[in-house]
Amino acid sequence: MLLGTPYPVVVDHVQALRERGSLLEHPLVVDATGVGRPVVDMLKKQGVRRLVDITITGGDSVTSSGASYRVPKRDLVGLLQVLLQSGRLRFAAGLPLVDTLVRELLAFRVKISADTAHDSYGAWREGSHDDLVLAVALAAWYAEKGQTGRVVWAMAPTAGRG
Repeated sequence: MLLGTPYPVVVDHVQALRERGSLLEHPLVVDATGVGRPVVDMLKKQGVRRLVDITITGGDSVTSSGASYRVPKRDLVGLLQVLLQSGRLRFAAGLPLVDTLVRELLAFRVKISADTAHDSYGAWREGSHDDLVLAVALAAWYAEKGQTGRVVWAMAPTAGRG
């Protein structure tokens, strides 16, 4: 999908992809934070099954209600770091968007406020994106928490990358 693709087109595309082959048996993990909430609602209205929505929070504990989770961003980022550093998560060369993902990972930073000591996570420079990083982190978190043996789909819709 191209940058700026309207969300209804993305939802239709995702549903069409899932209907091919055996993808319906695997969960679709979606970032429900901010503009992601309406996307989750569209996916539900479209009848997407095995939908797991995760809202990324600044909190310090995971909460859940059915297939909806609220997960601190530090948990997602921390798990991703462990998986990458231990070699448990690797990316195949030639995978579509793998170069973009690597650039996003290299630009991703933790920032700690000198005034409040609060942590924040994201791209270190203005105009950079972390959509792919967050999509991978969501899928990895859901898989790692024992919810499934294999997560095939994850998406992180953001205002910058419809």
